[in-house]
Amino acid sequence: MLLNVIEDEEKWLAEGIASVQQNALFMHRALDANNLRDALKYSAQMLSELRTSKLSPHKYYELYMRAFDEMRKLEMFFKDESRHGVSVVDLYELVHHAGNILPRLYLLCTVGSVYMKTKEAPPKDVLKDLVEMCKGVQHPVRGLFLRSYLVQVSRDKLPDIGADYERDRDESSVMDAIEFVLQNFVEMNKLWVRLHHQLRTSIGLSGLQGPGQDRDKREKERSELRDLVGKNLHILGQLDGVDLEMYRENVLPRVLEQVVNCKDELAQYYLMDCIIQVFPDEYHLQSLETLLAACPHLQPSVDVKTVLSQLMDRLSNYASTCPDVIPEFLQVEAFAKLSSAISKVIEAQVDMPIVGAITLYVSLLTFTLRVHPDRLDYVDQILGACVKKLAGKPRLEDKRATKQIVLLLSAPLEKYNDIVTALTLSNYPRVMDHLDNETIKVMAMVIIQTIMKNSTCISTADKVEVLFELIKGLIKDLDVTTADELDKEDFEEEQNSVARLINMLYNDDPEEMLQIIYTVRKHVMNGGPTRLPFTVPPLVFSALTLIRRLQAQDGDVVGEEVPTTPKAIFQLLNQVTLLTHDLADAGIHDLSLNGLSCSITRAGIKAANDCELEPVAYEFFTQAYVLYEEEIADSKAQVTAIHLIIGTLQRMQVFGVENRDTLTHKATGYSAKLLKKPDQCRAVYACSHLFWVDDQDGVKDGERVLLCLKRALRIANAAQQMANAARGSSGPVTLFVEILNKYLYFFEKGNPQITSNMIQDLVELITEEMQSDSVTTDPASDAFFASTLRYIRFQKQKGGSMGEKFEPISV
Repeated sequence: MLLNVIEDEEKWLAEGIASVQQNALFMHRALDANNLRDALKYSAQMLSELRTSKLSPHKYYELYMRAFDEMRKLEMFFKDESRHGVSVVDLYELVHHAGNILPRLYLLCTVGSVYMKTKEAPPKDVLKDLVEMCKGVQHPVRGLFLRSYLVQVSRDKLPDIGADYERDRDESSVMDAIEFVLQNFVEMNKLWVRLHHQLRTSIGLSGLQGPGQDRDKREKERSELRDLVGKNLHILGQLDGVDLEMYRENVLPRVLEQVVNCKDELAQYYLMDCIIQVFPDEYHLQSLETLLAACPHLQPSVDVKTVLSQLMDRLSNYASTCPDVIPEFLQVEAFAKLSSAISKVIEAQVDMPIVGAITLYVSLLTFTLRVHPDRLDYVDQILGACVKKLAGKPRLEDKRATKQIVLLLSAPLEKYNDIVTALTLSNYPRVMDHLDNETIKVMAMVIIQTIMKNSTCISTADKVEVLFELIKGLIKDLDVTTADELDKEDFEEEQNSVARLINMLYNDDPEEMLQIIYTVRKHVMNGGPTRLPFTVPPLVFSALTLIRRLQAQDGDVVGEEVPTTPKAIFQLLNQVTLLTHDLADAGIHDLSLNGLSCSITRAGIKAANDCELEPVAYEFFTQAYVLYEEEIADSKAQVTAIHLIIGTLQRMQVFGVENRDTLTHKATGYSAKLLKKPDQCRAVYACSHLFWVDDQDGVKDGERVLLCLKRALRIANAAQQMANAARGSSGPVTLFVEILNKYLYFFEKGNPQITSNMIQDLVELITEEMQSDSVTTDPASDAFFASTLRYIRFQKQKGGSMGEKFEPISV
C-alpha cells in the first residue's frame, strides 16, 4: 500500500508541474503582449494547482517552487504600469475578483508587494490587510506555503529603522513591522502544529498505525517544513528596530507565549532553538530570566537539556570572546538563574532519565568554568546538586550516564590543570561514590595522569587523605573480583601509576611529611597481597628519604602529636614489615610479599646503621632471621637470603660486641644447615668475613676466621665423598679452589692464624685431587686453579714485604 501511495504522489506531482508549466507558458505570452486580463487569468489557473491536497509536504514544496519562480516574473510586470495601464490601487482591487481563494491570495500578496513599494498607501495597512486575509486558508500545508510567500515578498518592504518604508522615523512604524511578523508567525505555527494532528489522523484512517515507515516519513516531512515557521524569527532578528528593550518587553514574551501554548514537542524544541540561535547574545543575557521561565512549561518529551546546553554554550562563548561583559553576567546573576532553571526543569519533568539531568549539570559546569573560573563555590554547588539528584539511587549502570559523570568530574581537572583545586571541592568525592567500580578506576587514572602531567605536588596530609579517597579504586578492592580476573598488564599499569604518585608526595616540613607518610600507609596497606609489591616500596623509600633529611638537619623535629624522629619512622617501617609478613603468613605465602619484607628489612637495617641506632638495627635483623626461618622454604631462596644476611651484617658498624656475636653466630648456624653441601661450604667460608672487617679495628678475630675456613674444608671434603659414593667419581675440585682463595685473602690481610704452610698444604691437596683418577675433569675448575697459582707467583715476584710473605709457598 505504501508503495502505491508513493507512485500516486509522483504521478500527481508530474501532472501538477505539467499544468503549472502550461499555464505559465500562456501567462508569458500574455505578459509579452501586455495583456493584463489574460496574465491574471492564466496566473490564477497556474496557482490553482497549489490547491491540491494529494501531495505530501515534500512534494508540495517542489510544486510550490515551480509556481514561485513564475510569480517573480508576474511581479515585475505589475511594477511597470506603462505595460498594463492600470494603477496599482485598481490592480489591488482587481485581483480580489479571482475565482478561488488560494490563487486570489497569492495574487494579492504579489500586488500588495508592489503596492507597498509605490508608497501610495501606508505599508502598515497593506501588511495588516494581507496577514488577515491569509487566514482564509486554513489547510496546514497550503496555508504555510502561502504565508511563507507573503513573508518572502514583503520582507524588504517592512517599515524598519533606516528603511525606505519607515514612516517619518516613527517608532510606531517599527512596531507595525514587528506586529506583522509576529502575527504571521503565530498563524504559521498554528498551521504547523495542526499538520501534526492531520497527519496522525490520516495515518490512523489508512490503517498504518504504530511505528510504521509511513508515519516516520510523514513526521520527517513535517520536520522539513520547520524553516518556513522559523523564517519569521529570522526576520525579527534582522530588524534594526528590535532593540534590547523592545525584544525584552514585546518580542520575546509573545514568541514564548506561542511556544508554550502550542504544546507540540517538535515545535517547542525547534522554536526554542531558533530563539537561541537567531537573536544576539546580549539580548539573551539581559532577558535570561524570561527565557528560562518558559523551559519548565515545555512538554516533558521536549529535549530541554539540549536547548539549555545550547543557550549556555552561546553565553559562555560570548563571555570568552568579549571578556568585558563578564561584569554583566554577575550583575544579572546568570549562574543563579541558570542553576534555578535547571532545578525547575528537572523537578517538572519527573520522567527525565538520569542521564538527561547529569547532562544539564555538565553544561552548567562548562558554562561556569568558562565564565566564572574563579568561583569554586559555584563548581561545588553544581557537584552538590548532582549528588542530591543521585541520592537514594543505586550505583549507575547506564553507560551514557556514567560517561556524563566522567565528563562532569574531568571538567575541573582540565580547566584548572591542578588536582589541588579539585581536592578543595567537598562534593567531588561524593559524586565519584555513585560510579560503578570500573569507572571509579578509570576516573582515578585520569586524576593520577593529571597530577603527573602537571607535576603537581600534594604537600599536606589532609589533601593526601582526600586524594587517596578519590583513587581508592586503585589501591584496594572495591568488590569481590579476584586477582586472577584482572588483566595483568592493566593492573600493573594502574599500580605503577599509584607508585609514581606516592613518589611525588613531598613537603619541606619533616613533621608534615611524616603525617603524609602515615596517611599513605593507612591506605596502601589495605591493598591486599597483589598491590603491596607495587605500593609499599615507594612508601618505604619516602620514609628512608625523610630519615636522611633528619640526619642532615642534625636534630629531631618535635611535632604536636608524634615527634618526627628517625626512631618514629623506623617504627613505621617495622610495622609495615610486620603487616606484609602477616599477610604472607596468613596462608598466602606469596613469594613477592616475602621478598618485599626482606627488602624493607635490609633497607631498614642499613638506615638504622647510618643513624647509629643499634636497638633498631638489631630489631630489623631479628625480623630478617624470623623471615628466613618461617617464610623461606625454597633451598635456592635460602642460599640467596643467607648470603644477603652475611653481606649486610659484615657492613654493619653500629653493633656492639655482644649483639654482633649473637647475630654472627646465628648466621653461621644457618649457613651450616643449608640443604646442599656445596651451598653449606660457600655460606660457611663467607661467614669468615664476619670475623675480619678491615675498617673496624675491633672486628679482627683470626682464630674464628680460621675455624670457619677449616669447617668449610671439612664440608667440601664431605661433598667430595658424597659425590664419589653417589656417582662413582668425586666431581670437580672447585670448592677447594674457592677456599684456597679465601686463605690467600686473609693471608694478605695479615691474619696471623693463616700461615704459608696452610696455603702450601692446601695447594698440594688440590694438585693431588686433580691428578686423581676419581676426580671428574672440569675445564673451568682447572682454569680457576691455574689462575690462582699465577696470582701466587705474581705476589712472590712482586718483592717487598708481600713478596717475602709469599716466598715460602712453592707452586
